Amino acid sequence: MSKTMLFRIQTLSWTMRGFCLLLAVLFCTCLGVHRENFRTCDQSGFCKRHRNMQPGSSDYVVQASSLRLSKTSLMVDVLNTKNNVRFLLQVYGLQHGIFRVKLVEAEPIRQRYEIPIGVTLVAEPEQAELVYHGDSNGQLKFSLGDNQMLINSNPLRLDFLINNEPVSSVNAQGLLKFEHTREKRAAKEEEAGEGAEDEVGAENEEEKPSADVDDEGMWEETFKGFSDSKPNGPTSVGVDIAFPGFRYVYGIPEHADSFALKTTKSTDPYRMYNLDVFEYELYNPMALYGHIPFMVAHNDKHTVGVFFQNAAEGWIDIQSNIADKSVFSNLADFVTGNNDVPQTDTHWFFEDGIIDVFVLLGPSPKDVFKQYASLTGNTPLPPLWAIAYHQCRWNYNDQDDVRTVDQTMDKFDIPFDVIWLDIEHTDGKKYFTWDGSRFGDSVEMLRNLSSKGRKMVTIVDPHLKRDDNYEKYTDARSQGLLVKNKDGNDFDGWCWPGSSSWPDFLEPKVRKWWADQFSLEKYQGSANNLYVWNDMNEPSVFNSPEITFPKDVRHLSGVENREVHNIYGMLVHQATWDGLLKRSNYKERPFVLTRAFFAGSQRSGAVWTGDNMGEWSHLKMTVPMMLSLNLAGIHFSGADIGGFFKNPDSELIARWYQAAIFQPFFRAHAHIDTKRREPYLLPEEHMIVARDAIKKRYSYLPYWYQLFYESETTGMPPMRSLWMEFPSEANIFEKDDEFMTGNAILVKPVTEESQTSISVYFPGKDVVWYDIDSYESYSGQQEKIVQAPVSKLPAFQKGGTIVPRKMRGRRSASLTYNDPITLVVCLDKYGNADGQVYLDDYHSYEYRHGSYALTHLSFHNFKLENNILHIGKDFTTKEWVERIIVVGVNTEPKNIHLIDADHNKMDLGNRYDTQTKVLTIRKPGVNVAQKWIINLH
Repeated sequence: MSKTMLFRIQTLSWTMRGFCLLLAVLFCTCLGVHRENFRTCDQSGFCKRHRNMQPGSSDYVVQASSLRLSKTSLMVDVLNTKNNVRFLLQVYGLQHGIFRVKLVEAEPIRQRYEIPIGVTLVAEPEQAELVYHGDSNGQLKFSLGDNQMLINSNPLRLDFLINNEPVSSVNAQGLLKFEHTREKRAAKEEEAGEGAEDEVGAENEEEKPSADVDDEGMWEETFKGFSDSKPNGPTSVGVDIAFPGFRYVYGIPEHADSFALKTTKSTDPYRMYNLDVFEYELYNPMALYGHIPFMVAHNDKHTVGVFFQNAAEGWIDIQSNIADKSVFSNLADFVTGNNDVPQTDTHWFFEDGIIDVFVLLGPSPKDVFKQYASLTGNTPLPPLWAIAYHQCRWNYNDQDDVRTVDQTMDKFDIPFDVIWLDIEHTDGKKYFTWDGSRFGDSVEMLRNLSSKGRKMVTIVDPHLKRDDNYEKYTDARSQGLLVKNKDGNDFDGWCWPGSSSWPDFLEPKVRKWWADQFSLEKYQGSANNLYVWNDMNEPSVFNSPEITFPKDVRHLSGVENREVHNIYGMLVHQATWDGLLKRSNYKERPFVLTRAFFAGSQRSGAVWTGDNMGEWSHLKMTVPMMLSLNLAGIHFSGADIGGFFKNPDSELIARWYQAAIFQPFFRAHAHIDTKRREPYLLPEEHMIVARDAIKKRYSYLPYWYQLFYESETTGMPPMRSLWMEFPSEANIFEKDDEFMTGNAILVKPVTEESQTSISVYFPGKDVVWYDIDSYESYSGQQEKIVQAPVSKLPAFQKGGTIVPRKMRGRRSASLTYNDPITLVVCLDKYGNADGQVYLDDYHSYEYRHGSYALTHLSFHNFKLENNILHIGKDFTTKEWVERIIVVGVNTEPKNIHLIDADHNKMDLGNRYDTQTKVLTIRKPGVNVAQKWIINLH
């Protein structure tokens, strides 16, 4: 253990039990994840109860005579025939081809938690006409546009079809289980001999309404000596969701596992419970820092999705099977032929809440992403500096250290935009403060950074040190803003400052209070170029079960943590985002980084993958983890370059910088006990590689910026799996060691030590790919060995695309606003290409008021044309076209001339390389936001 960690322990005046618990937590940072700190399914009562169910006929029956219809929805009663508990099934037709299915208790003893509008759902979903086609042999038929839904009455089952082909089925296996609310029996009733009958009921997985079965931890549960009081008893919900015709499913981040989800037949289910997991292991279904219950199924014909809106702890079992054709025997198109049809069966169960499932029927990948974004919102366009390079470690020691890093990066000609400060910058781990002995003039420090267009990010965790001399804590305490323990007192847990309390971010008034703390007046020593990092917001509690809130912690509204756990961290960063918005009078785009997240987090925060390790295996894992996050809407995401823990060698660090060029969030970070590894400290060979990678990232910022604009307007992720761009190529459905950045760039990172060549699969029939450096061409639908010395990242631009770049070196992205653009035009086999350029002021919200330019570039018939799709009334830019590189030109043109917006004609100089077939057009000099044409003859 490091001296720093021992010092922290020695300075904490806590109880011996707390000391031992903290010691165990800190050892985790040195020795790897301690699995025993986290529950398995066998240690979770509700998980065991659901997982022990066997497929078969369901006890839930639709009472068709109770059907009530409106133009856009239906309601019908459902009866559990085993215990006569009644439920209400509600189905809504929504815009964009989405069905919403809700199942709730008809007469609950207490109100079950439902996530309010504005938390996960960006707004009340817009409804669409749901057409009823009648009841045929106990099957209710509905349509929503070209999609259909069949409700089987006895037993309850819902089938969803695209053009009469089944793509999803709810409760086909009969695993629906909804533990109704109930009162706990008095002891004297137990003594009356009812217990034996009740235990039989428990074995059959449903209890009578009056029964109270103290079985499988229904009314109290213990884990590692901690007791969970469970005052409301068993309240879990679960159901199976099948995907007939689909072999592969994806999503439900965050897990350090393959992109295509694996069967859990011989493992625990995938767990969804936001936890602080040190040095997480790879290739297992353990829970990590954030979770999104959104799954996508894809085959060569369709893409569909399921979003299960529930904030409680969840688990998901996955099995690959062969579809049961008898279930769909009335659907001739589906069962024709003798071939077995693949099917993926999933089983979802949550500790509390209701069943609230959105079925997204695509049918294409782009359709599913648009549908999901219509529910949970888009990623807002970040300021340009935020997608540039961030330099971070735990911790930069003082203002002199910050100044040295800033100056040395300039000395070595390494651009960067943001430097970060971790917890050691504060006064005794009291957030919104500065250690006066080390950061005595933070405003001057920030001013010096701002002079170069640079920013700073400081960490602000949600735990407040319980110190009567700490104004943030005493203010929150006096106003009654803190989370309570099960007895109604302010919850007291341990985190970095020692004894701590947590604001109750579920309350709007608490979020407003928190947001107000980011004003320049209340966050003294801050400035407008200071932004925020919310860490430990799962939340992390060192002396509690699973290093987080006990499940029976109470929020001010009375709900337990078990009901809402997974949204707490999201509400923290939402409030922080709101605070930065208020600080700028709602004019400047905020930046917030969060570790914990949930569905909807994309609206108010970037995400990183937490405490990874400086190992080759963790570099390799960045691709599937980033693909899963991007698929689930978390587009502004990344992994710590170099790994957080350990001391990776310089080759690994250099390769990590290369891989991260084309991943959305670009930050290097390291643990306090690691060796300093700023890029200029690497051996010269690898320093040059890292520097070149960072510069390449800056050159592609115009393309990245365009992709984030596309993300906000369409819901398309900037980092994509191959099948998102080539949806019919079945051989790439499992591939997660390559990825696409947008629709134009194919990347195959080197993730093995000492590797100097690599096998790359080039997708797409009749597609041509060009190396982004040499412009060497490769044909699609083939695998090729390409050379990859340490100086080389295998990356390729797709023929038929036009990518904007800025090639002039600057110290920061903020200094590139008016720099000229280079257009890289890679022709397809027919000699054509298309692309877009998006421009605005790069930092404010004026673009949402129309102050931006969007142009469409097309190269057809030896003519490059720039057409204006939109330009704001008062929008202007000095950005101009400095160079045009046309790749794949088979014959040298005799002359090239430009026709500008005023119809002036001008000849242009050029250079043609007969060997590479690359034509370079020099200094067209036209404004990017004007119409112009370049003809090649």
